[in-house]
Amino acid sequence: MKNAAKWLEWLLGLTAGSVLFIMMLITAVDVAGRYLLNKPLPGGFELTEVMLATLIYCALPLVSKQREHIVIDTFDFLMTPQIKRGFDIFSDLVCSVTLSGIGYLIFRRAVRVAEYGDTTNVLKLPLAPVAYVMSAMIVLAALIHIVLIFVPHGEDDGASII
Repeated sequence: MKNAAKWLEWLLGLTAGSVLFIMMLITAVDVAGRYLLNKPLPGGFELTEVMLATLIYCALPLVSKQREHIVIDTFDFLMTPQIKRGFDIFSDLVCSVTLSGIGYLIFRRAVRVAEYGDTTNVLKLPLAPVAYVMSAMIVLAALIHIVLIFVPHGEDDGASII
């Protein structure tokens, strides 16, 4: 199980990093073409949009796993470790339920996008695969939050969950 979790974490990190690098190349080519040759990269904006969605949603499970979401810890010094743990469990539960609901809604939207055959305007890239990836990554993040309920802060060795 730990090997599968490490492999999935590596795969998501590689995907997010690769997408970010390709986005950088597309932007550089688009800007250079626009200003040096007065000819932007055809479909560059569409590619960037699709890749940005992929990047954000592939990074979401990694952010959840590392517990790197934005938190407000103004009153932490006033709380006992047990109270902090209770808030951690509550927040992981709320995140899991919320992300599951959003994942379900995006999955329903992905089905509709696939049925309609929606594509991007210029390059005619199908949008359904992007929507399915978004849904899957949100559900994966929700599952990670369920696992985090049982892993107190400080006890995560980085290999116990994805």
